[in-house]
Amino acid sequence: MEILAQAGSPFMHSNFTMGVATSSFQIEGDAKNREPSIWDTFCNTPGKIADGSHGLVACDHVNRLEEDLSIIDSLNVDAYRFSISWPRIIKKDGSINQQGLDFYLALLAKLKQNNIKPYVTLYHWDLPQYLEDDGGWLNRKTAYAFAEYVDVVSKAFGDKVFSYATLNEPFCSAYLGYEVGIHAPGKVGKEFGKKAIHHLLLAHGLGMRVLRKNAPNIEAGVVLNFTPFYPNTNDEKDIRATQLAHDHHNDWYIKPLIHGCYPALIDKIPAAHRPDIHDGDMDIIAEKIDYLGVNYYTRAKVTDDGSEDPCQLPAPEGSETTAMGWEVYPQGLTDLLLQLHNDYQLPPLIITENGLASDDTLTMDGDVNDEQRIRYLTTHLQAVADAIEAGVNITGYFVWSLLDNFEWALGYEKRFGIIYVDYDTQKRTLKASAIRLQQLLEERRKALNAA
Repeated sequence: MEILAQAGSPFMHSNFTMGVATSSFQIEGDAKNREPSIWDTFCNTPGKIADGSHGLVACDHVNRLEEDLSIIDSLNVDAYRFSISWPRIIKKDGSINQQGLDFYLALLAKLKQNNIKPYVTLYHWDLPQYLEDDGGWLNRKTAYAFAEYVDVVSKAFGDKVFSYATLNEPFCSAYLGYEVGIHAPGKVGKEFGKKAIHHLLLAHGLGMRVLRKNAPNIEAGVVLNFTPFYPNTNDEKDIRATQLAHDHHNDWYIKPLIHGCYPALIDKIPAAHRPDIHDGDMDIIAEKIDYLGVNYYTRAKVTDDGSEDPCQLPAPEGSETTAMGWEVYPQGLTDLLLQLHNDYQLPPLIITENGLASDDTLTMDGDVNDEQRIRYLTTHLQAVADAIEAGVNITGYFVWSLLDNFEWALGYEKRFGIIYVDYDTQKRTLKASAIRLQQLLEERRKALNAA
């Protein structure tokens, strides 16, 4: 990670933002003071969460806000990326939960006091269950409900936010939640996935219009996760399968945002699987964004195994993998950024999530030696630097995640944090990666202040 403080590195500029990131359901807890979300329902469904856990307490962040913000301050970061819990803001009867707004206003006030830029994500998967009861993201009305929620939040927050993201990883919400069913709400069927993504993207566009009205001077964009796909062999079938995977899982999300249309693949899939597109929808979806957030974790190799869908292979034998079983492949991040740069006329890019899960343990001395995470962050920061050197406009990098937390369908089994959380005591311990990041960002800050 030394590149963060090296003279001449692309990170040694005051206009490059270094931060850490979290999301509401994964850390907040305090479930009694919000409406249930689709993830509460999913957690209560037997067999859906690997360890049978839930997010009712999680990292108890709501009750430990001061402590967690002090930790963030101590890391010497420029920014903190967090999400707003929609169920904490809008009650089932449509009224506003002022207590929920007050929590985030207190968070924003403390960040301002510490001179840390707030990067606010408006939707990170925790849809209110009362909206799912009416169809969730399969119901077009949910997109308009999102716009109303964005209106409430952006008016309440005023000028206290540095940057907004409408959605985080709509691929996960739509494909994992409404097509393969491994995320909430757990629906399964190809007739659902692309309908859900259309309404999510519509929600994004409607949300952008609200933000332009209520917060015209605040940066606003959207966050997508990408997987760069590589053919397993040079066989034409594998190459075609790789392109198909890219069209389904990458271009289906970014092309409507930038070009105002879906990939040509839309004409090849069964009519029952296509989204319900109304006149004017694509113009709304393609509302101009100030930045594109890019989340990257790994790559995938693809083969044509004769099945209907491209076959994504497990990590190559002998490759380094994370606790998730994902291949560590920093070149994939450079390749992805260059592909996006070459395929689209893009606004500035921000790496809004990058990190790994490792099998971290607390030693008897109270240390957590997460050397693999340090290596991962080091090589991936270099991958970002390589992309910048090749001409890609990248203005920020956020480590995922600040805290070990509720890792969705995997419960608390996987630890992505640079801060170790003992879930029995809620004690926080800086891992070796956090300590190294802290030191290097302090050096960086001193050098920038002296410049």
